[in-house]
Amino acid sequence: MASQNWSRRGLLGAAAALGTTAALGGAPAVAGTPTLARRRPVLTHGVQTGDAVGGAANVWTRADRAGRLLVDVSDRPDLRHARTVAGPLLGPDTDFTGRVRLRGLREGRKTYYRVRVVGERGVASEPITGSLTVPGGHDGIRFVWTGDIAGQGWGINPDLGGMRIFEAMRRVRPDFYLCSGDTVYADGPLVESVPLADGRVWRNLVTPEKSKVAETLAEYRGQFAYNLLDANVRRFFAEVPQLNQWDDHEVTNNWYPGELLDDARYTEKRVDVLAARSRQAFYEWTPITPGPVYRKVSYGPLLDIFVLDMRTFKDVNDGNVYADPRRGLLGEAQRRWLTEGLRRSTATWKVIANDLPLGLVVPDGATAQEGVAQGDNGAPLGRELEFASILRDAHRHRVSGIVLLTADVHYTAAHHYDPARAAIGDFTPFWEFVSGPANAGAFGPNALDGTFGPTAAFVHAPPEANTSPLDGFQHFGEVSIDGRSRELTVKLRDLDGSVLWATTLTPPWRF
Repeated sequence: MASQNWSRRGLLGAAAALGTTAALGGAPAVAGTPTLARRRPVLTHGVQTGDAVGGAANVWTRADRAGRLLVDVSDRPDLRHARTVAGPLLGPDTDFTGRVRLRGLREGRKTYYRVRVVGERGVASEPITGSLTVPGGHDGIRFVWTGDIAGQGWGINPDLGGMRIFEAMRRVRPDFYLCSGDTVYADGPLVESVPLADGRVWRNLVTPEKSKVAETLAEYRGQFAYNLLDANVRRFFAEVPQLNQWDDHEVTNNWYPGELLDDARYTEKRVDVLAARSRQAFYEWTPITPGPVYRKVSYGPLLDIFVLDMRTFKDVNDGNVYADPRRGLLGEAQRRWLTEGLRRSTATWKVIANDLPLGLVVPDGATAQEGVAQGDNGAPLGRELEFASILRDAHRHRVSGIVLLTADVHYTAAHHYDPARAAIGDFTPFWEFVSGPANAGAFGPNALDGTFGPTAAFVHAPPEANTSPLDGFQHFGEVSIDGRSRELTVKLRDLDGSVLWATTLTPPWRF
């Protein structure tokens, strides 16, 4: 535990500082001597918030040394009369990261917070401030989503102003941000400069951990730390709470449990070992609550989000032409959880956050498949079987208002699924919206599999594979739900936030 690394005098000093801070609503006064300055903790990677729901939210930070996390919280921007919430001791066991759960927040109203860490002898870091809004009740909801961050060799480019798409998302003023996986590219080393075919040069900010594929815990931690070096990302995360999924690149490309790598870049070939290290870093460096990746997040009567984990329980990547319904992407427990959760949901809209798209063919080599679809347009086989059963059950129990949100394929699109066009007819029509990447190589479009009857209402993809962010084709999506009409509007936006395409869905029943 972090507390074991503290002296008794240091603990008493921090406790005294905590009492003073709670009374004054601010950081304790510290003399500006060189000795104290050396002892002052530094918040190295900004602040983040996550899981903002039900009048509560997590606040996260990282310090450069051991200390007690303190958060002042108020409904006033000047933080007068703030209450102080004490968090954990930050220590080396968690790479000096930590989070505290704020409770009693007012839904639909902005909350302001100030974060600092108190080290030995009561010496406090310089504070960092932020804000957030917890949506809920009958108020309208607005959120954004994207995925695929800093991949294919395209990292933080100072010439481009860094990862500008995060500033575009911030300007939309969303209530929260859904990251649909590939939060980092642990298998994508960066180099300082990348020459482009037209003579331009892409420049990267590079760290030691981003100079090779991640294998050790420290290297996986460095993947998540890297994104937070970008000022746009830090500003966005200080204001917008997160929901995070993971996909493959948090570990390595197209991985599945039990895989043994045939990749000369890795000395550790066991994917299960790598995945365990990545998972630890994932929960240390993101502000979401540790636990199962898959979970339901409820935002009152308007919205339930079913966040899927399509990686942890994945079967082997093969041709996906088997007829065994026990295999798939979700595993039996998660499949049952989703089926029953959709039945029980009373929210107008049930958003399924699927980090792998349903109807797009995503190959893994010449014969295997990475995703759900297996490309024959016929009756469900392989991983399609479990989604056929989920959709069938929802249809038979008259579950309405299902919308799928995904990323993964590095372009943006809108797909409508209809049994009139499908190889099966036992499901209710629905939409799936795709958005990404966020400062990564752009690809696509992928072929649509006809099993569930999709048609592409909109596609925005680059002219060639791995187009750099210098040429655009970076995307995020926005979802807004009107509190009165309960209409759900989707806008697919580009790197600068311009709307490329939009549609409004009518609530599935009258109120």
